[in-house]
Amino acid sequence: MDLSGDPIDYSSPYVNYRSPLSTRYASKEMQYNFSDQKKFSTWRKLWVNLAKAEAQLGLNITDAQIKEMERNIFNIDFNAAAAEEKLTRHDVMAHVHIFAKQCPLAAPIIHLGATSCFVGDNTDLIVLRDGLDLLLPRIVFVIHNLMKFCEKYKNLPCLGYTHLQPAQLTTVGKRATLWLYDFLMDERAIARIRDDLRFRGVKGTTGTQASFMQLLNDSNKVRMLDQIVAELSGFQKVYPVTGQTYTRKVDLEVVGALSSLGSSIHKMCNDLRLLANFKEIEEPFETSQIGSSAMPYKRNPMRSERCCALARHMISLFSNAVNTHSVQWLERTLDDSANKRLTLSEAFLSADAALIVLTNITQGLMVYPKVIEKRINQELPFMSAENLIMAMVKKGGDRQICHEKIRVLSQEAGAQVKQHGKDNDFLDRVRADPYFSPIIDELQSLLDPSSYIGRSPEQVTEFINDEVQPVLYKYKDVLNKQTTVSLNI
Repeated sequence: MDLSGDPIDYSSPYVNYRSPLSTRYASKEMQYNFSDQKKFSTWRKLWVNLAKAEAQLGLNITDAQIKEMERNIFNIDFNAAAAEEKLTRHDVMAHVHIFAKQCPLAAPIIHLGATSCFVGDNTDLIVLRDGLDLLLPRIVFVIHNLMKFCEKYKNLPCLGYTHLQPAQLTTVGKRATLWLYDFLMDERAIARIRDDLRFRGVKGTTGTQASFMQLLNDSNKVRMLDQIVAELSGFQKVYPVTGQTYTRKVDLEVVGALSSLGSSIHKMCNDLRLLANFKEIEEPFETSQIGSSAMPYKRNPMRSERCCALARHMISLFSNAVNTHSVQWLERTLDDSANKRLTLSEAFLSADAALIVLTNITQGLMVYPKVIEKRINQELPFMSAENLIMAMVKKGGDRQICHEKIRVLSQEAGAQVKQHGKDNDFLDRVRADPYFSPIIDELQSLLDPSSYIGRSPEQVTEFINDEVQPVLYKYKDVLNKQTTVSLNI
C-alpha cells in the first residue's frame, strides 16, 4: 500500500519511477547510448581489447581465450550481475565474476592488471564520443532549417526591439540570423570538444601504470599497451596523464558546451514565444491540435515551451559538472560516480530531446506578413522623424524648428494612442501642419519600410555565404539523408 492506504501492485512497470527523458522525450538512439546494454557490452569489449594488446606484447594469452570472450560480449545476464553486485557491493567485480563464469577458459586473464576505472572511465569516454556524434547532426539540421528561413525572409521588414520596446526596423530573416549564429557557435564548440576527446587507456590504480610495469617489465611496452588499447577502442590519442580517473574537467567541458547549447535553444524559443504573442510568427500547429483544455481558441506555443523547459534543465546541469571537478581530491574520490550517472546522461538526453523538437519547429515556422506590416505601421510614423527632418532641411527648413515641430506632434499623437486607445495619427497631424507642405508629396516614399532596414538583406546573404555554408559543407552527407521530423511531437 502507498501512504494513503491504496493497494499497490509492485510487479507493474508503471509503479516505478521512469524518467520522462526515456518515456517521453529522447530518441531511441540516445537512450541506447546510455543504456545498461551499451555500458556493460562496452566493458566486455574493453576487456577483449586489453587482452588482445597484452597478448600482442608477449603475455601468455591465447586466441582461444580471446575468441571465447568475444562470443560472449553481448551475452549479458543482467539478473545474475545484479545479484552478484548485492554480494560484492562492487559493480565492476560483479561483472568480472559473471563474465568469468561465461568464459571459463579466459577467466584467469579477464581484467588483467586493470582497475575499475579502466572499464568505467573508458566506457564513459566512448559514450561521450558517441553521444556527441548523435547530437552534431541534429544541430546541423537546425542550422540548415534556419538558413533557409533566413534566406526566405531576408527582405521582409519587421519591427526590431530593444528592451522589448519598438526600435528601428530589421527584417524577419535578419533577426533569425541572430539565432542561427548562436547555433554555429554551438556546432563549433561541440565539434571541437568531440575532436579533442581522448582515451583514458591503461593507467592503473593511481595513473602510474605500476601494475602494467609488473606484468610487462618494460616501460616502452607499457606505453605501447596504452596506445594499442586506445586504437582498438576507436581513439587515436590517450590522455598523457591521469589519476585513477581522467580529469573531470573533460566532463565539465562537455556539459558546459551542452549547457551553452541549452542557452541558445532557450533564447530562440523564448523569442518565438514572444513573437507568437505578437501574432507575427508561430511554431507549427496541427489541425487537430488542442491548445487549451478550457479555451478552445488558444494556440499555445507548446513546442517552444518544451524546448525552454528542457533547455533550462541543461543549463542547470553545468553547476553539477563544475562542482564535481572541483572536489576530486588528489588522484580521485568516489563522490563523482552517482553525480556523473545523472548529469552526463541527462545533459545528453535533454539536448537530444530539445533538438528533435527544435528541428520540427524550424522546418515549419509560420510567418504572418500582414500582422507584421500592421505593427510596423503603428510605430513607423514615430520612427520616420529623422527622415522627415532631413527631407525638410533639404527643402531649406531649419533643423531645430523642424525637430521641435515633430516633438510636439509626436507627443500629441502618442497621447491619443496611450490615453484614448486610438490609432497613431502622427502623419495626419504632419499633413495638417502647413510647415510640412514642402514634403507632403514625399511622405509615401519617406515611409517605405524597406528604406529603414539598412543592409539587412545583404547581411543575411553575406552571413550565409561566408559563415553558414562552410559549416554545412562539412556535413553534406548527413544533410543528404535528412528527413522531415514529424509534427506529432
